[in-house]
Amino acid sequence: MAATTCVEEVLPPVLDSTSDQPPLFDGTTRLYIAYTCPFAQRVWITRDYKGLQEQIKLVPLNLRNRPAWYKEKVYPENKVPALEHNNKVIGESLDLIKYVDSNFGGPSLWPKDPAKQEFAEKLLSYTDTLNRILFGSFKGDPTKEKEVGVAFDHLETALHKFDDGPFFLGQFSLVDIAYIPFVERFQIFLSEVWKYDITASRPKLAAWIEELNKIDGYKRTKCDPKELVEFYKMRFLPVIMSQ
Repeated sequence: MAATTCVEEVLPPVLDSTSDQPPLFDGTTRLYIAYTCPFAQRVWITRDYKGLQEQIKLVPLNLRNRPAWYKEKVYPENKVPALEHNNKVIGESLDLIKYVDSNFGGPSLWPKDPAKQEFAEKLLSYTDTLNRILFGSFKGDPTKEKEVGVAFDHLETALHKFDDGPFFLGQFSLVDIAYIPFVERFQIFLSEVWKYDITASRPKLAAWIEELNKIDGYKRTKCDPKELVEFYKMRFLPVIMSQ
């Protein structure tokens, strides 16, 4: 499965509470995101990998100072990502990556093999569990939490399932897209703050991350490591210090 030709894109500026609202339901498909949000990154990767930069326009928001019009007129849930398409606005990142894959052109990111489809659904359902375990562990010392190692071992085991490529389903798919924004952040924070290497004794996981970093549609969406570490330190370390 080959990605579409790399499309160079000048990223639009972030909109905040002082920004005017873009037109709504004018025929333009818009993806409302935050550049720093891992949930939004899932849909952003899907868009870019499929080469849909011209068909789906990014509307980045400042989540700390978000425009009032976003909740009032665009998406009442007031979360990102959200997709404006065919005179409606829909949300939820796992639903959206499937929607974009099914309703737009570009290479398919969903397997035809029934066995792979079944395994894909199981892995997608585990993403919330992984995130709950890891983010929960950040409130203490994650290196002392047995569940953290078990969660990464679960990914390592899953990557042994198919041998026709380095990704969860062998070939690159929506499953990889669902996981990588979070694994990217976990790897950076655990390494920088806790000196914990998530790939140690997990060669499949290490190879998976290495292969993903060769994909332009993902690389363009990656977070700034320094900004991430500082943000997570502010979010989680004060909780630890107060215990």
